[in-house]
Amino acid sequence: MAADLDPLEQHLLAALAALEPPPTAGLVAPSAEKLWTAQIASRNCDIAARWLQKEGRSYYTIGSAGHESNAAVALALRPTDPALLHYRSGAFYLARAAQVGRDGVPDIMQGVTASIDEPIAGGRHKVFGHHDLAVIPQTSTIASHLPRAVGVAIAIDRARKLGVACAWPSDAIVVCSFGDASLNHATAQAALNTTGHAAHQHLPVPVLFLCEDNGLGISVPSPAGWVANTLSSRIGLRYETVSGDDPEAVLETAQALADWVREHRRPAVLHLRTVRYLGHAGADVEAAYRAPHDVRADLDRDPLLATARWLVAAGARTGTALAAEYLETRDRVREAAIDAARRPQLATASAVMGSLAPHSRDAVAALVRGTSPVGERVTLALAINGALADVLDRHPETLLFGEDVAAKGGVYGVTRGLHARFGAGRVFDTLLDETSILGLALGAAVSGFVPVPEIQYLAYLHNAEDQLRGEAATLQFFSQGQYRNGMVVRIAGYGYQKGFGGHFHNDDSVAVLRDIPGLVIASPSRPDDAAAMLKTCVAAAKVDGSVCAFLEPIALYHTRDLYEEGDGGWLATIAADHVPLGSARTYGNGRDLTMLTWGNGLLMSLRVARRLEQHGIRARVVDLRWLAPLPIEDIAREAVATQRVLVVDETRRTGGVSEGVIATLIDAGYDGQLARVTSKDSFVPLGSAANLVLLSEDEIEAAALALV
Repeated sequence: MAADLDPLEQHLLAALAALEPPPTAGLVAPSAEKLWTAQIASRNCDIAARWLQKEGRSYYTIGSAGHESNAAVALALRPTDPALLHYRSGAFYLARAAQVGRDGVPDIMQGVTASIDEPIAGGRHKVFGHHDLAVIPQTSTIASHLPRAVGVAIAIDRARKLGVACAWPSDAIVVCSFGDASLNHATAQAALNTTGHAAHQHLPVPVLFLCEDNGLGISVPSPAGWVANTLSSRIGLRYETVSGDDPEAVLETAQALADWVREHRRPAVLHLRTVRYLGHAGADVEAAYRAPHDVRADLDRDPLLATARWLVAAGARTGTALAAEYLETRDRVREAAIDAARRPQLATASAVMGSLAPHSRDAVAALVRGTSPVGERVTLALAINGALADVLDRHPETLLFGEDVAAKGGVYGVTRGLHARFGAGRVFDTLLDETSILGLALGAAVSGFVPVPEIQYLAYLHNAEDQLRGEAATLQFFSQGQYRNGMVVRIAGYGYQKGFGGHFHNDDSVAVLRDIPGLVIASPSRPDDAAAMLKTCVAAAKVDGSVCAFLEPIALYHTRDLYEEGDGGWLATIAADHVPLGSARTYGNGRDLTMLTWGNGLLMSLRVARRLEQHGIRARVVDLRWLAPLPIEDIAREAVATQRVLVVDETRRTGGVSEGVIATLIDAGYDGQLARVTSKDSFVPLGSAANLVLLSEDEIEAAALALV
């Protein structure tokens, strides 16, 4: 034995050496050898990662030791079945790689050493993922991948029904693994609820959930029977359970469940009872919270030892030979670890960010060209409705969905008529859960669709914002662009609704969106801009995989007039123009003041600009249109033109958009006069009290006069 054997390895090797074949050999499945090979490779990857950490060359030590029975699930599936894996599914990954003749050990070792040669994330994070293996990389955010898995499952059969090209075979099923502690997370509950909700309606949801239950959430034990009771009581979800130290039963149960899901297109969950070795991660000391006798008892439940017993009992192998194979694999993995540690890591910020959010300006513009203009002057709501119709008509892979968007046509009528025109397969209502709405979009997008989900109100987004931050925005980053989930998330927001208010319908907090790397934030005000910008976002989602948040100012949906009642000044004719990402629009050419604004601020600023003329002040008003990426060049140019800048910000003073706009001006070297006027740091109350905290035209005028 090598001098640096871990106590876990010492116990395993001693137990292997003591195995004696029975007088009468039993039966062993052909896949048992494949299972053993994947299991010992995975265990040695964990050991090697710990060794590299001691050498200062490993940056990730959450391992799969004790969970290696999940390799049997991989063997029950096809390598073209999309897999979204828990961070302890290392043996699954290695078994899946072996199915296509690939050695997955270097992938894992290059992942823990943050090597640029790692095939999926390229040194950005340690994830299980590979495009050729249909393994979609997942972050470590707890349970955040489950809603996407449900979305992928629904998308597979929806694509077949609609005749849309799909990234997966038409008879594929989805596998999604997670831990027992993760089951308690609201995101997991949302995904399981959505699965049952869809299955209850007889919608195809071919997903196999794999709950890898080691009984611990870091140091907190799961109550006895909790996981089994929670999963088995789920309506519409077939439940089976098996112990990870019974490899024959795991193989048989996994195969039976996989076949059932594939045939019936219905969801199931395999509750795989496992153990956890080597603590939660490298810095975790189990002795602080686990009794020694519990730790020792787990050694006899080792899935590697269980598979070895099966092989020896069948007369297929001897314990001595298996021990020798383990040590040979240990040497091979150690060599792969040393090789990975010698490989280069990301060296520049540009290299890190290269796959974050590409922008193919010309290709996006070319895709938008050819859209049909609308001759009549329309409101913002009608402009968006027309743009959605044009998108659905020109791009058969687009889907429009959300709460109340189908028969009702949306709370404000923005999607009216689209369900009848394009059918329930493409325009449909969802259950009332923003996490599941975005999860459906995530799964549909990675499967070949261009989803346009609607979040009914901006305040409702905060329930599910991590689906954008932790999942949607990171996929290209952690897969070097090999996987994409381009989408356009329509969000009704901002304040100033008349007769229907309160915080939850007048939220102006966009700060949670602005700090998500790579996220495109469109904030149109005028009908013509809204239509063109929506088409640009769809094109960017399709061409570049862009994740776009499309903020629609509710108060302007049905606005018709600008200065006076009946003037129709806010109506606009919809042209076929392309509005590039990060481009502003300027109104007027005044030389005294530049007003930078967006959303409802545009209407107010244009009205104030006319009032300022009575004071002899000529102002130009700049509609930013895009809050990310900001139109930096346009902002700087228009600021220099007057040397007096007022940022008109309807969002809150603290954390509002104006902070970023002012920082952008300073970074650009602007040295003229500068001020901002904002809404108060408050939630928006009901009724006329809202006017006390929301930015007003009088406040804008006063700030402009003070600046000039």
